[in-house]
Amino acid sequence: MDWIHTFAGFIVGATVGMTGVGGGALMTPILVLIFGVSPALAVGTDLWFAAITKTVGGFVHHQRRSVDWEVLRRLCLGSLPTSVLTLAWLHITGISQVKQGLILTILGGTLLLTATAIIFKNKTQSWGAAIRTQAPVSFKRAQPTLTVIAGSILGLLVTLTSVGGGALGIVMLVFLYPFRLKPARLVGTDIVHAIPLTIIAGTGYLWMGNVDVFLLGKLLLGSVPGIIIGSMLSTKVPEALLRFAIAAILSVVGFKLVLY
Repeated sequence: MDWIHTFAGFIVGATVGMTGVGGGALMTPILVLIFGVSPALAVGTDLWFAAITKTVGGFVHHQRRSVDWEVLRRLCLGSLPTSVLTLAWLHITGISQVKQGLILTILGGTLLLTATAIIFKNKTQSWGAAIRTQAPVSFKRAQPTLTVIAGSILGLLVTLTSVGGGALGIVMLVFLYPFRLKPARLVGTDIVHAIPLTIIAGTGYLWMGNVDVFLLGKLLLGSVPGIIIGSMLSTKVPEALLRFAIAAILSVVGFKLVLY
C-alpha cells in the first residue's frame, strides 16, 4: 500500500504550492493518526518532507519573482536562532520523555490556532491595513522588529510540531505587510522562509534519530510533482474555498489530538 503514502504526499504538496499552507498542518496529523507514526518521528520526518518539498516550490516561486527577500531575511533572523535553541532544549530534556505528551498537546493546540488564523486571515489583513494607514510612520518603524519576533514564534512552533510555518506565517505577514505583499509574493516568501527553518529543525531531529528516511522517500514521490503543479496553479484556484476546507479539517484534527 505504498501508493497511499505517495498519494498523501501529492495532496499535501499540491495544497502547499497553491496556498502556502497545509504542509505540516496536514502531513504530521496524517502520519500520527492515519499511519500510526509516533509523534516525534512524525515531526522529524515531516520537517524533512517540508524542507525538500518547499525547496522545489521555492525554486518555482523564485523563477516567477514572487519572493520578498528583505522580509525573508527579517523572518530568518528570528526563526533560525530560535529553532537551534529549541532543538538544544529538546536534546537536554530528552525527546523520548516529551514526545507523547508535550508534542501531541502543542501540535493539537497549534492546529486549532492555525485553523483560526486561516479563517480570520482577511480580517487580520484589514486590521493591519487600517493601522498602516492611520499611523504609517510608526507602523513602518516597528515592522522589522515585529517581523523578527514573528519569525521567533514560527521557529519555536515549527521545531516542536512542524506546524505553523505556512498558515500562521502567512497571517502574520498579511498583518505586518498588508500592502507590500500581494498573494503570490506572500505565498512565495512564506514557502522560501520554511526551507532553512525546516532544514535546521529537521537536522536536529535526524541527529536525535527521529526521521524515517524510507517513509520520507515515499511521501516525496508524490509531493515533488504536487508542489510543482500547485505552485503553477497558485493564481488560478479558488483560494478562499481551499482555505475554508483546510481550516475545517484542522479544527477537527486539532481537537482530536488535544484529547488524544
